Amino acid sequence: MTRHQDNKGSGKSSGRGPNNSRSKSFARGNAPIKKNDTSAKPADVVKKAPAKKSNSDEIRLNKYVANSGVCSRREADTHIATGLVTVNGKVITEMGYKVKPGDEVRYDGARVNPEKKAYVLLNKPKGFATTTSEGKGRTVMDLVANATTSRIKPIGRLGRNSKGLLLFTNDEAIVEKFTNSKNGVARLFHIELDKNLKLEDLKKIQEGIKIEGKLIAVEEVSYIDGASKNEIGLKIKNTGNTIIRSIFDFLKYEIVNLDCVSIGHLTKKDIPRGHWKHLTEQELNTLKML
Repeated sequence: MTRHQDNKGSGKSSGRGPNNSRSKSFARGNAPIKKNDTSAKPADVVKKAPAKKSNSDEIRLNKYVANSGVCSRREADTHIATGLVTVNGKVITEMGYKVKPGDEVRYDGARVNPEKKAYVLLNKPKGFATTTSEGKGRTVMDLVANATTSRIKPIGRLGRNSKGLLLFTNDEAIVEKFTNSKNGVARLFHIELDKNLKLEDLKKIQEGIKIEGKLIAVEEVSYIDGASKNEIGLKIKNTGNTIIRSIFDFLKYEIVNLDCVSIGHLTKKDIPRGHWKHLTEQELNTLKML
């Protein structure tokens, strides 16, 4: 039997048969495609499943706790494993758990926050609602939008038509200081009424007024020197201004203007209406000692 030599010396087969007819070649790229074989589709036709997108705002729980300054990340793993960390009130022991924006994380009962602490003092103008909710028109959050990247919130409230000082922070310890019912931080208001305040009503406010069974006490209240009797200075530790309106509604007066002129030792000095400033280290230290 003689050996077929179409490509002499080449060592390669041409793919032609003995009768010089080309047989089917199964070289790479020419393999037969079965009609129902979807796995053999050309590469440019096969669609790959889209990769799952990770939320860049999420952060691993151990890193979240460590970044808050409570402990190192390795120590945070231990605290998580032993059940000392909760997220939105639920104990989390999963190492890879990720915290989402807005989640409330607590370590050993105390809330923790990995963001840099920020303290912003705003001199609020009229026409802005004190809320963090969207869809409420112009809000105080619009005024401090460029103050910090930390997620700050206002302490207490000033009505849309009220003005004056409003403190923003993400420091839970400072928030607790203001909202503590026993201690609190005093705020001084300049109030203009629709008519002169009677001396007997001034004394009622000084002594404390019981409204719907609840006694409302103020720190101080007085007429303003050099002004008419419809302008009042009132100091109170309550964080909202609704309570102030309740006092004068009860006594049949209407508040024309309400201006928060100081919060503890903090004043409006060098803060034009509608502007804000960061607290100095000295201002912050004094606030913490109140």
